[in-house]
Amino acid sequence: MQLTRYTDFGVRTLMYLAMQPNRESLFRIAEITDVFDLSSNHVSKIVHHLGKLGYLQTVRGKCGGFRLGMAPEAINIGQLVRSLEHSLAPIDCGKPYCRFAPACKLQGILGRAVKAYLAVLDQYTLADIVTNRDELAALLPEFTLLELED
Repeated sequence: MQLTRYTDFGVRTLMYLAMQPNRESLFRIAEITDVFDLSSNHVSKIVHHLGKLGYLQTVRGKCGGFRLGMAPEAINIGQLVRSLEHSLAPIDCGKPYCRFAPACKLQGILGRAVKAYLAVLDQYTLADIVTNRDELAALLPEFTLLELED
């Protein structure tokens, strides 16, 4: 199963913010787009959605921006994926309609696989996936200023 780019970019954005727990200034869309070479329009939509879900606290206006809306330890990766993905169905038996659908065992098998996939993701938080933040920070472009001191 492959996550959509939308979810991928949402997780990356949250990881970037979680790597900088002591940062006092707000993050900006331009910073995320520069770091990950993404479209500003795409990142704006993701940030807006993450804000509506409570994962980000957003501040509007000239000096606006965003920051994590909850502690990294409180952001469950499985729930985050469920919140960002439009559908977790591995196949669509209706488009085009599959004649096997009424008796197909593959649907049930794939459904169980998705449940297992999500069960693994449910075991981790955002904090868990940035425990190696020094290593992650070393992979970022030089123009980023990370406040990595605890």
